[in-house]
Amino acid sequence: MELRLSQRILTGIGLLLLILWSIGPIYWAIATSFTPTPDLMSQPIHFFPEHLTLNHYQRLAGFGTVASNDVTVAAQFRNALVNSVITALAATIVSIFLASLGGYAFARLEFPGRQTIFFIVIATIAIPGYTVLIPLYRLMVSLKLLDTYLGVTLIYLSAFLPLALWLMRSVFQQLPLSIEEAARIDGAGRMTILFRIVMPLAAPGLVAASIITFLGAWGQYMVPLIFSPTKTKPLTVLIPEFSTKNFVDYGLINAAGTIAMIVPILIVIFLNRYLVSGLTAGSVK
Repeated sequence: MELRLSQRILTGIGLLLLILWSIGPIYWAIATSFTPTPDLMSQPIHFFPEHLTLNHYQRLAGFGTVASNDVTVAAQFRNALVNSVITALAATIVSIFLASLGGYAFARLEFPGRQTIFFIVIATIAIPGYTVLIPLYRLMVSLKLLDTYLGVTLIYLSAFLPLALWLMRSVFQQLPLSIEEAARIDGAGRMTILFRIVMPLAAPGLVAASIITFLGAWGQYMVPLIFSPTKTKPLTVLIPEFSTKNFVDYGLINAAGTIAMIVPILIVIFLNRYLVSGLTAGSVK
């Protein structure tokens, strides 16, 4: 009895530490974003803000500010936010479309070298991204795709498509083949079966793959730092630039970081059940 109680206590302490480790940085970023700059510089550090302000968010939105620097910051933030949305959505849409077609082909069609090709594609997941940065950079420069939406989307596509393809293949393999055979007997063609019967049944897998791809593209830093230096710069690259050699604007950095966190947090909260069911597809027959 005492052993079980000790185990429960240790488990509770472990869970508490895990929660603090996970939630602590998020709370600190949010609290800092609502704290006035003078309070951020005061000593000792206050874990709970004594005064609250919306000034950092107003500077990002460009509301109620007249300083030219704040106007520039607001314009940069809006452009970076748009860039993040465009590149993440483009990478997600293209990846899921190709992964759906490719996953269905690998799951249902018989063609020479099917397994070999699939394993070669999946093996690219194990290649570290930094090992191909220089060849990719030279390729983007030669194709004049550096700092363009198309160039960044293609790089994201090469990174996230294999994982999405793997997931969608597992989803399609889980679906009963008898449904497609019945539709084929009724005269339905391959594409009709795919888009009107199979895709709706594979919706949880599609959503899960979309979430993973979008969050992966949204949180990228190294790739856009190199391939999106100016016009297509996303939030992940812009936010660190709010710190200079002589001053770090902690309030502005954390306000921008909080806004950047809202999108993935909302996606995971509202689509969590699709994410779980999609990731477990194919694990149990």
